[in-house]
Order: sequence, then C-alpha cells, then structure tokens
Amino acid sequence: MWGDDLEASARRKMAWLIGIVAAAVIAGALWYWSGLRTAPAPPAAAAPAPAAPAATAPAIANPLPGTGEGAALPALNDSDTLAHDSLAGVFGRDALERYLVPQNLVRHIVVTVDNLPRKKLAVDLRPIKPVAGTTRTDTQGDTLTLSSANYERYSPLVQTLAHADVHTLVGVYRHLYPLFQQSYEDLGYPGKYFNDRVVEVIDHLLQTPEPATPPAVTQPRVFYEYADADLEGRSSGQKLLLRMGPANERLVKAKLRELRAAIATTPPRPAR
Repeated sequence: MWGDDLEASARRKMAWLIGIVAAAVIAGALWYWSGLRTAPAPPAAAAPAPAAPAATAPAIANPLPGTGEGAALPALNDSDTLAHDSLAGVFGRDALERYLVPQNLVRHIVVTVDNLPRKKLAVDLRPIKPVAGTTRTDTQGDTLTLSSANYERYSPLVQTLAHADVHTLVGVYRHLYPLFQQSYEDLGYPGKYFNDRVVEVIDHLLQTPEPATPPAVTQPRVFYEYADADLEGRSSGQKLLLRMGPANERLVKAKLRELRAAIATTPPRPAR
C-alpha cells in the first residue's frame, strides 16, 4: 500500500509542479503581448522645415539697355577724366570749363540727382558751379518780388542745356551707367536701380508750378524765402526751377521730357 501511496503522492506533486510551470508560462506570455500592445509608438520623423523663399532681384521699372557697352570702364574713383571728356562731347569743352566742377563727377551727379526732390541740397556736392551774381529783387509797393534780371543769371546755363543733343547725352549715360549705378548703391541704396531714381526725379521736377507773375519773397534772415507757403515748402529742385523764371523753366522741362522719353518705359506721372 505504501508503494501505491508513494506513487500517487509523486503523481500529485508532478501535476502540481506542471501546473505552476504552466501558470508561469501563461503569465509571461500575457505580460509580453500586453507590452507589445501598449508600447509607445516611435516618434514620427519631424517634417522638414519649409525652404526659405529664394531671394528675388529688385524690380526694375525702367530698364536701360545697352549699358556699359564699348571700352572697359575705369574704377569709379578714377573716372573723372572719362566722365569729363564724355560730357565735353555733349555740351562742348568750353561750357564744361565754365560750369562743371571736374572732381568726383559721377558721385556728385548721383548725390545731386538723388537730393533734388528733398528739401536740402548739399552745395559742396553739386557738379555745377554756382551761378554768377546775387539774387536780384524788385519792389512793388510793399511787396518784394524776384526780378526778371535774376532770371537772366541762369539763361546761359539753360541755353547750354537746351542746345545739347539728347541722343548723344543718353549714349554717354548708357556707357557710363555702371559707374552711376555703383555710386548710387554706395550712397546707401544696395539693390536699387539708379535709372528708376532718375525717372522719378524728372517726374518730380516736371510738377514744378509756373507762376504767372514773379513770386513774392521775404528776407527774414540772410537768405530769401518765398512768401507763398506752398512755394516755400517745395523741394530744392523745384525751387531751383522757380528761381530760373518761367521761360528758363519751360526750356529745362522740355529737355527733361526729351530725356525721359529716351530712358523711361513707364508713363509720365499725371500733372497735379
């Protein structure tokens, strides 16, 4: 009997051991598969950052073809002789000796053109020598006006400009244009197009009024001022045309219109 009891006991122990092992296997399997189901998904790859937009060249409203053609240009700082000789072919050498400041020609032309629509014009940077004589006035009762004799001071310079051939002038401008462009960018306008500024300034000057009678002036200090607040508030370029008198102003405007037609593609600004 003891043998039967020992055998039965052994069988019970074996069954109990097998049950423990089976339970452990089942529990391990459940833990493994549960881990697979709840494991966090790997992080999604970050989307690439959008590419920065490509830099675009500045828009040019009035492109000037044929610039820099012909012989190679000197460096800007060495360009006075070429600029002087080129302009002499347009205005005549005698006129240039009389009116032109020969140093830093290109730079002074650029800075003066850029400043004409502004209130102040740097006198020491002008490419043109000061007109001879002093401002002349007339007295009409209690009113002080610009004298017609004052307008005559500007007539020789205006006549020189009026008789210049625009086609030849534009040829010089196109040839020297890379120097003008470099000087304009050096002035603080990187990426801006100088010819667009020239056209803009021409349009501004063409808006200068033409008083029917000599404008009244006052002299609160050393310099004369226009009594009319609208005239006094005008830019340095428009005041310069006003000082020339109506006849000279019309001649300058006619030449500016010719020049604009040769270098611009945009329509003129409507008269105000």
